[in-house]
Parts: sequence; structure tokens; C-alpha cells
Amino acid sequence: MRFMRGEMKTEEFLQEFGKLCSEMTKTLVPVDSFFSLLTSKQVAKQFPVMTEAITRIRAKGLQTAVLSNNFHLPNGKSFLPLDRNQFDVVVESCLEGVCKPDLRIYKLCLEQLGLQPSEAIFLDDLGPNLKAAARLGIHTIKVNDPETAVKELETLLGFTLRMGIPNTRPVRKTMEIPKDSLEKYLKGLLGIQTTGPLELLQFDHGQSNPTYYVRLAHHQLVLRKKPPGTLLPSAHAIEREFRVMKALASAGVPVPHVLDLCEDSSVIGTPFYLMEYCPGLIYKDPSLPGLEPSQRRAIYTAMNRVLCKIHSVDLKAVGLEDYGKQGDYLARQVQTWIKQYRASATGRIPTMERLIEWLPLHLPRQQRTAVVHGDFRLDNIMFHPEKTEVLAVLDWELSTLGDPLADVAYSCLAHHLPSSFALLKGISDCDVTQLGIPTVEEYLSMYCLHMGIPPVENWNFYMAFSFFRVAAILQGVYKRSLTGQASSATAEQSGKLAEFMSDLAWDFAVKEGFRVFKEMPAAKPLTRSYHTRAGPQSHWSRTGTRIYSSIPEGSPAHASKGSLVISPEGLSPRASALYQRLKRFMAQHVYPAEPELQRHQTSADRWNPSPLIEDFKEKAKAEGLWNLFLPLEVDPEKKYGAGLTNVEYAHLCELMGTSLYAPEIFNCSAPDTGNMELLVRYGTEAQKARWLIPLLEGKARSCFAMTEPQVASSDATNIEASIREEDGFYVLNGHKWWTTGILDPRCQLCVFMGKTDPHASSHQQQSVLLVPMETPGIKVIRPLTVYGLEDAPGGHGEVRFEHVRVPKENMVLGPGRGFEIAQGRLGPGRIHHCMRLVGFSERALALMKARVRARVAFGKPLAEQGTILADIAQSRVEIEQARLLVLKAAHLMDVAGNKAAASEIAMIKMVAPSMACRVIDRAIQAFGAAGLSSDYPLAQFFAWARALRFADGPDEVHRATVAKIELKHRT
Repeated sequence: MRFMRGEMKTEEFLQEFGKLCSEMTKTLVPVDSFFSLLTSKQVAKQFPVMTEAITRIRAKGLQTAVLSNNFHLPNGKSFLPLDRNQFDVVVESCLEGVCKPDLRIYKLCLEQLGLQPSEAIFLDDLGPNLKAAARLGIHTIKVNDPETAVKELETLLGFTLRMGIPNTRPVRKTMEIPKDSLEKYLKGLLGIQTTGPLELLQFDHGQSNPTYYVRLAHHQLVLRKKPPGTLLPSAHAIEREFRVMKALASAGVPVPHVLDLCEDSSVIGTPFYLMEYCPGLIYKDPSLPGLEPSQRRAIYTAMNRVLCKIHSVDLKAVGLEDYGKQGDYLARQVQTWIKQYRASATGRIPTMERLIEWLPLHLPRQQRTAVVHGDFRLDNIMFHPEKTEVLAVLDWELSTLGDPLADVAYSCLAHHLPSSFALLKGISDCDVTQLGIPTVEEYLSMYCLHMGIPPVENWNFYMAFSFFRVAAILQGVYKRSLTGQASSATAEQSGKLAEFMSDLAWDFAVKEGFRVFKEMPAAKPLTRSYHTRAGPQSHWSRTGTRIYSSIPEGSPAHASKGSLVISPEGLSPRASALYQRLKRFMAQHVYPAEPELQRHQTSADRWNPSPLIEDFKEKAKAEGLWNLFLPLEVDPEKKYGAGLTNVEYAHLCELMGTSLYAPEIFNCSAPDTGNMELLVRYGTEAQKARWLIPLLEGKARSCFAMTEPQVASSDATNIEASIREEDGFYVLNGHKWWTTGILDPRCQLCVFMGKTDPHASSHQQQSVLLVPMETPGIKVIRPLTVYGLEDAPGGHGEVRFEHVRVPKENMVLGPGRGFEIAQGRLGPGRIHHCMRLVGFSERALALMKARVRARVAFGKPLAEQGTILADIAQSRVEIEQARLLVLKAAHLMDVAGNKAAASEIAMIKMVAPSMACRVIDRAIQAFGAAGLSSDYPLAQFFAWARALRFADGPDEVHRATVAKIELKHRT
């Protein structure tokens, strides 16, 4: 209240508020991020129904006022995210020094309006504020739901405040049409003599051809016109829409009843056509909220059936034989949309360029020709208000004769788009089975069965083409928005979305490539190459005989794992595309931001996540650079990750390792990666739903509590923390440290390892529990530092668990399985640090080379000094050796499994940290004192590399592992 009265500055408020919250919760509360969210555009957004009501109230000559409990922003301005022009009076608490429900603020508002209390109506969502207003004699309305409140306000005022026609709005200024000439034309067409006013509204859908609701006398019509300005060739052909609807109506296809086509541009500025207004329901949200599962399935079934009806029309009987060219539909469409895209391009979209090359080379053979709608989706269908019956299929602008499967694929776009997607909502993040909505497979099967055709083999091509086409359309909408020609208010967003859509298209192109590859006959065994690829690496059999793989060279399993790729140029097309996209992202976003990210990491706000990193995460998600770490062997269906092999990920992980901040940006950072892999491998469905999904989405972070200060924790059997059963719960007690990530305010899960049975055999005493961080009894003692570095915001915590009670269902796999889980958790994750260390070293060497070229000492450049040259050569040799060993270990994990790769895993964990320490140390030496500073990443690189000689197990343990395997197999 003091803050809202303007008695405190933002910094004072956050400090005091944060202190109080932390005292109440016994943990650090991220009040800064709370304040950022509170003042964000997403939260501070007007309800459209309220904005519309204000417009109509003012149109009637009544006054409006806003009475706001608000506050000052750090820049000194008051926070009021409203259009002040909507109000005659604005009263702000932080400027007046008085807040609701203080009666003085109401009196002040009434005084400025020049009204008595009985002449005013006050709307608010808080009871105390409404009671105070009522005490003064003001009429009050409680706002639990904006729609309901507006209805109540309509009753008090006696006139309507909402549009009577769903999905309409006042005509946008750039889309206005001359009413007088339109009214004259309509009177002649309809034979109307009345002089009543013509009502004109604009439908809020329709990105391409502006669409209007027209009411004249008792006639309700829909007018659809070409947009103004110079248009792309063959686009916006409204005369074709008119023709196809008129023809299809005669075949019993549900379409609007068309009245007239006017090609005379002098009437309203462009050609247009008219149809009767058809009242009904348009479902703009494909998840169909508020309906029962059975209703949802019935709606999607009706949608599928009407599509079958369109595709079954006898072209000759309805006179549409010449509506489009027969055959080669996809080839022509691909070329059409390539031209459309080229004509509207405002910049280069890499995936569009790849698709322009790929699509013409992979065209499927067209099986049949039918009327194709071209934009067939749920929100282009009008349903009966009371039953699941299609009244009309709308928006025929893109219709022609062609391959009907293109329509089927297009109608499935929503299944692959998230619900948060602007312009075209999706259901990819919804449980469609629970909602009652058919899956893509069910929907396609339903269509094939009804049409009597076999299953579709090259479905991925049709999806790739559909998303490519949408990307081209969105690019056109964006280009028109720059000149004010686009008909939708959200058109300007479409520029970014074109790239997002093209990335989705490319993903389907990659899937189609894999499908074709899998159907190819088995190739001959790969021969050894010393260029970009090498054949299967060798390892030792139990008999001590050297062999090349545990899988025969010609076997399908061997082929599916691929060969040892020793440079990015040899990666598969899909992995190569990801690598190039990642490389571009690093160059465009990550490297330039490092100074700012480093400053944040040492600022007073360092224990809160960097807003810049959070922004980059959203960009990374949009580019498909997310959850790349989960290996194909763990996630064969690619349900959770990118489905890369360990070798493929090694190249991407090395690239991420060139920046300390990159792994988190792509949701590929420890300890989350290991914990997510643990949940994928061993978690129950309930555990996955609660913990895995938020981690995969980047909405939560986690930590792993294993290491203990009292014992040598490199031997997991030494763990002393206890887990005992009590009253249907497990009770945890223990002292842990070096628990990475526990200080992060986003940390919601602690994976805890302790002993359930001290008397069992040494490897069956330990168990793993999933502990919610809000559980009472978790006490972070202090953050630990690595060479003085805190590694905020996650940090490394020393923490006590005192009588922490956890539900029994939080046990992973079962009691006594902890050692097994700890080993499994370090499956592919065993060598992720090694992959990143190669990246550290490459970056250090690159910085070193740039430095020595630019510095002069003792009369000549450092690059000409013999010791420097020797250091550069030695660093290059050591990096190459370590990389090859990393890739060999990854390859063996792919083709023979983690157990068979145990020796190589131990070797690289010995080699990589020490190699990185040496390479980085040489770079620091070349930089001089600057290498020790935070101006360059070298000091942090070195600290991390040195720490990893412990964090991934001490060198001594890895040496012992290698020696034991060596003695066992090399007789």
C-alpha cells in the first residue's frame, strides 16, 4: 500500500518485499522477476470486451474514468498500461498519495467528473473497494468475469455494449470502404427502397481478402473483396471463389449462398462479391474448450466427412473441369509458392532456401484429381449452433483442381503447432486423446477409410509442403503489413512466424528423407575413410581379440547407428542442419551477449535468472534448437528430444561449449540434462508429468544432491545420508554439498541420493528420491565458490536435509536401486562435459591466435615468437587427440552400448579436463594479465576445466577404471 501511495521507490519496495517474502517462505523469493512479469505486456493487457464497452459508452456521450491503485516504475514514470485517451478522468494512487478503498480517492474522482455518487457506476474485482464505493452511494458491479460484468452494465445503462455479430470488430481505418456507393449498389441489387442506415463491420479473421458484415434493412450479407494496392500475380482471385462456391452448392457441398460478383472497382475501390450471412459457430481454438470429449470428436469427424464430400464432387457434373490444370498439381503449387515467396521476401530465411531446393526434387506421384480447398482448417468451417453439423465451408480463395491429400495435410497443421502460437492456434502441447480429438494418424486413417484409398506413404512430404506454403503466405501478409495493406490487425507478427513455419516444414522434409532412407536396400559395408567419416571403431572382445564392433558391419542395427563422423561436414542432413542453425545462433546472439551476461553474473541481481538468457531460450525454442541432448537410444521415438546419436550430439555439444552460457540457452546444461535423462529412463508416468515436462519445457530447473562433506563421495557406496520409511512417507536426513543449481529460484526438484538399507550389500543400500524444493526441512547453508566464482544464479550449495518428508511415490525405480540409477544417469551424460571441454579449448585457442597476431613484444609480433608457436602447435595437437577420443567413445556408446564403451568413457574423462587446463593455461599466458580478468572467458574456462577433474569423478578413479579394463582384456 505504501508503494502504491508513492511513498516508496521501486528499489526500496523490492528490497523490503523480497525480505518479507523470504522470511515467510524460508527461501529466496525472486521478487525482481515477479515485478518484471507484473509489468509485462502479457499481464498488463486490456480485455477486448471492456475496450469495446468503453468505446460504445463514450459514443453515447457518457463520461468514463479510471481509478487505479498503481505505482512508479524504476524510471520514475507511473505504471498505467492503458490508452489514456479512452478516459475523461484518470486518477492514479501513486500520484495522489491515496489508494482504494480510502473514500478520499473516490471523492476526488467524482469531483473531477463533476458528478454526484448516485450518477456513477463503479466496476472493480475486489470486495473492499466495492464496499467503499457503495458507502458513498455509488452503483457498483463486481467483476469476476469481464463478459458477465459487461452484461450487468448493459442492464444498468439500457443499451448494448457488445457487437451483435461474433468475430467482428469496427472496420480498421486502412480497410474502410465507401458506404454511400455500396448502399446504392445494394439497393439496386436487392430492390430495396428503405432509407435505413447501412451497418458495416469487419470480420477479424481473413489474413488475405478483407471480409465484412453488411446489414441493410432486413438483409444480412457478407462482402468479400480484394485488398487495395498492388497485388501479387494470381493472388486474391475472388472471382474464382464466387465461381467454385456457386458450383459446389449444386453438388450438395455446404457453402455460403452467393448472390453477386461485382468486378467494377468504381463501386468500393476493388472487385468484390456478396453472399448471405450464415449465423453459426466458428471454432477459432482447435482444442475446442468448454466441450465434452465426445463433442470434440464429433466436430473433427464432421470436418473430415465434409472434406471427403468436397473431394468426391464430380467435376464434369458441376462444370469445374477447367477450374484448374489436370495433373502435376504439387509441382505447379511448389513453383507458385516459390514465386510468391520470392516476390514478398524482405530478408533471407535459410530453411525456406533449403525447402525451395528440396521440394521440387521429392514430389510424390499424384493419384487422383479433385477440387482442393487450399485452406481447409477448423476455423474456416461454420458449424450449427446446437449440433455438430457443418453449415458452410468458408474462404475458397486458394481453391483449384489438384491433389486432395494436400488438403488433408493442411487440415492437420494445428496438431503440430503450440496453443500459444500467434495467428494460428495449435494443439501440439495438448493431450488430444484426453480431449477426445483424433490424432493425426486417426484423422488420416478416417479419411482414407471413407475415401476407399490405401494408407499414405509420403505423408511427411505433404506436411512439409503445407508448412512451406503457410510460411510463404505469412511472408506475403508481412510484406503487405509494411504498406498497411494487410487485412488483419495481427499481420505484423507474421514476419517472425514465416521463419518458424519454414523450420517446421524443414523438420518434415528431414523426416521424409529418413523414411526414404530406411526403405532403401541395405548398402555395402562402409570402408574406412580418413577424410570426414571413418568406419566403425574397434574395441576389444572378451577373448582379447581386436574387433571393429559388437554389431556385424552389414547388420541393420549397425547401419542405423551410422559411422564415426569426425567433422561436422560428415553429419547427416538433419544433424548438419541443426549444427548450422546452432552455429548461426551462437554467432548472432550468444557471443555478442557474453559481456552483458558476464556483468549480470557479478551484479547484485545475479541470483535471479538473466532476462537476456530467458529471451534467448524462447528464440532457441522457435528455431528448434532445444533439448538436443537426449540420445536416440534413450528416446527412440523422439518424444522428448531431437533424436540425435551420441556422435551427432558430440559435434553440437562442442559448439555449445565455446560459450559458458550456451548450454542453458538450449536447455542442454547440467545437472538438468542428467536429471531429465534419469526421468526418461526410470520415471513413472506421474513423475514424468510432474517433473520431466516442466524441465523439458525450460519452465523449471533441478539439482542432484549426492556429494557429502564428511566422506569421499567419489565412491558412491560411502554416502551416509539416510532415507527411512515412516507413516507412508520417506523421511530424509543428511548433509550435502556441491549441489549444483540448488540456489536457482527456478529450481523445483532435488534428486536426492541416500541410504535406505545400511545392512544390504554395498551396491544395494542406496536409493534415489525426487524431492520438491518447497518441502520443509531443506536448508541451504551457503553458496560455495570455485576459485572465487559463485556461478550464479544456480550456484553450488551446501545444504542440510532435516526430517524432510517425501511421499513414497517419489521413490525412483524402487528401494536399493540408487547405485544403478546413478550409473544410468551418467549414460550419455558421462561425456557431455568432455564434449564441452573440447569447445572450451577451441575457443581458448582461437582467442589466443587472435591475441598473438595483434600484440608486439621485443620488436616483433607475439605470433612470431618461437615459444608461442610451439604452444599453438601443442594446443592444436592435444585438442585433435582429445576430440577423436571423445568421438570414439560416443561412437562406441552408439553401436555397442555404454557398458562396452566403459574404457573409452573413462579415458576421455581422464584426458579432456587435463587437456583443457593445459590449452587454456597457454592461452592465458599469451594474454598476459588480461587472461586472468573477466574481460575474457579464459579465467572461467580454466576454473571449470579444473573443477571437472573432480565433478565428473576424480582422475584417479578414471585411471583405475582404465587400468583394470586394460589388465582384464590385454593378456
